[in-house]
Amino acid sequence: MEPRYLSNEHKAFREALRTHIERHIAPNGPSWEEQRRIPREAWLAMGRAGFLCPWVDPQYGGSGADFGYSAILREEMVRSGSPGLSEGMAVHADIAAPYLDRLGTPEQKQRWLPGCVSGEIIAALGMSEPDAGSDVAGIRTTAIREGDHFVVNGQKIFITNGMNCDLIILAVRTTPPGKSEVRHGGISLLVVEAGTPGFIKHRQLDKMGLHGQDTAELFFEDCRVPVSNLLGEEGRGFKYLMQNLQRERLIVAIGGQAYAEWMLEKTLAYTKTRKAFGKSIASFQHNAFKLAEMATEVAIGRAFIDRLVEEFIEGKRDLTTEVSMAKWWTTEKANQIAYQCVQLHGGYGYMREFEICRDYMDVRAMPIYAGSNEIMKQIIARRMGLEE
Repeated sequence: MEPRYLSNEHKAFREALRTHIERHIAPNGPSWEEQRRIPREAWLAMGRAGFLCPWVDPQYGGSGADFGYSAILREEMVRSGSPGLSEGMAVHADIAAPYLDRLGTPEQKQRWLPGCVSGEIIAALGMSEPDAGSDVAGIRTTAIREGDHFVVNGQKIFITNGMNCDLIILAVRTTPPGKSEVRHGGISLLVVEAGTPGFIKHRQLDKMGLHGQDTAELFFEDCRVPVSNLLGEEGRGFKYLMQNLQRERLIVAIGGQAYAEWMLEKTLAYTKTRKAFGKSIASFQHNAFKLAEMATEVAIGRAFIDRLVEEFIEGKRDLTTEVSMAKWWTTEKANQIAYQCVQLHGGYGYMREFEICRDYMDVRAMPIYAGSNEIMKQIIARRMGLEE
């Protein structure tokens, strides 16, 4: 059943995006993954076509589009053949840039949002540290005020777009640990621009999958950031992060669902044509049952995701519980389906030249980032009254 939020404009947007992907991304995706980098021109081309941050207000270069367009972008980019660009775009357009829109002053928005829309600015979000991943309140990077600047010192890790970013929205402690009344107090958000002395892009990390995506380790050594780059109010960063995490986790959930659908679609086509013992391997009862089970799970996930996107657009109620459910469910199912799809491909599924092999490695990160699936279940349990 077609989602109720889809209009003719949404459908036209999807078709235009598919055309762009077929012409400009799919032919280049495999080489980008091998080179382990996405060229800036790919970002600029997406910007020129209107596919970066379409939700941004027209006065800052966007189209003022609803979240349905972000969902379409996530779904179609999963199928683009460039998981590196797909993940980088998701973080840029629907995880990092919304902080600028939601918390920025008019001057800050005018300074950064047009570049985010055009692709001239690539944005990143700096939360994770070596000793603070899902435990956001445990961050240690400090920003001590000296006159008109904050002096930032610390380290961030697993930062998507970290090597290519032009700016990073950085979670820092403006109140030293132990000086705040609560553990999560004293956290603020700063915009740090690339090229700022002391902002060191240390190295691109060597990952299991998503090779085209520049996940980085970053250092900040006496990095002086203007006070005017503070996003929102000082000391309220933890609250801002928790609020924006719902959009981030929904984007991840949409990606998990899209991956599951795409892997099943490819595997169904393969098993119908692959012959063994004189007939297609899809016709063997065991394999047919596996495919039927996966199709059922994918259909359940699709109904849940479509409803959540619709409710997120409406914005009438808190969706924290449901978004947490969707994030763990779809990413868990994507990994289970990836395993079964590799198995149904046999030896070919183990070969990197086959997409399903690369998919298997790419989706493995999904239950880990944006808050691990264990944290999602903890949130759900707490909101059910099952934890003190």
